[in-house]
Amino acid sequence: MNTVSLDRLCATLAYAVGIEKPVLANEKIDDFAAYIDKTLDGGKADRIFMYNPDAIAHWVSDKYPDFIPEVKAHAPYALPLRTVMPSVTPVCFGTMYTGTQPDVHGIKKYEKPVIKVDSLFDAMLRAGKKCAIVCTDGDSLSRIYNERNMDYFYYRSIEEVNAKAAELILSDEHDLIVVYNGDYDGTMHRWGPEHPLSLGALRANARTFAEFAALIETHWQKHNTVLGFAMDHGCHEIDGGCGSHGLDMDEDMDILHFYKAIKGE
Repeated sequence: MNTVSLDRLCATLAYAVGIEKPVLANEKIDDFAAYIDKTLDGGKADRIFMYNPDAIAHWVSDKYPDFIPEVKAHAPYALPLRTVMPSVTPVCFGTMYTGTQPDVHGIKKYEKPVIKVDSLFDAMLRAGKKCAIVCTDGDSLSRIYNERNMDYFYYRSIEEVNAKAAELILSDEHDLIVVYNGDYDGTMHRWGPEHPLSLGALRANARTFAEFAALIETHWQKHNTVLGFAMDHGCHEIDGGCGSHGLDMDEDMDILHFYKAIKGE
C-alpha cells in the first residue's frame, strides 16, 4: 500500500515553480522537492507539463512495464501515491490540483461541479503565469476547473486534444499545461484492465507522452521544466471481465506517477 497522499502533489508543483501553494493545500512531498532542487541546481521551473491519463493503476504499471518503456525513459522519477476516496475521476483530479481532500474541495462522488476552493491554477494565475487545460469535452477536467481566467481547449476526440497540446508546446506561451487522455479508462471499463484493447490504450498513452516529452526536450530547451505522467486513480476487474474503480482497495487507490525535472540551457 502506498502511503504518500495525492493531496501533497499540488504543493510540490507550486514549490517547483517558486509560488505559494494553494491556501488549503497539504504540504509538499519533501523527497520529490529535493529531486527537483537537485536537478535544477536550486533553481525553479518556469514550465510545468502534466499529462493526465486515466485509471492506470500502480499494479498495471508494475505488471506491464514493457507497455510503458517510453514513460520511464522520459520521466524516470517514480512517485508512488495513494489517491482519495471515492476513487473516481472528478474526486481525484479535484484533489490533485487543489491539494485538498474531497471534504474540502467539495466533490465527494461522481459529479462535475466547478471547484470553488483555491487551486494550483489560481495560484499560478496570482503569480502572473499562464495556464491551459486541454481535454475531451464533457470529461471531468473540462468542467471542474472552469471559471478561471485561463485558456481552455475542449475537443470531441483524443486526437484533437493531443494535436492541440502539441501546438501549445510549440507555441511556448503557457507556464502550466494540463492534458487529459481518457482512453485507457474507457477501454478498461468495457473490456477489463488487462484486455488487449485496454493494454493497447495503455501503450498509446505511453507513446503519446513520449511524443510530448520529445517536443518539450527539443523546443523548451531555454526553460526549466517539470514534466509529469500523472494518473488520477487505479482500477480492478469485476465480474464479467469488465473493469471498475471507486473502492477503498489497493488496486484502485495506489497509483505510480512518473516525473522528470529538466534544466534549461
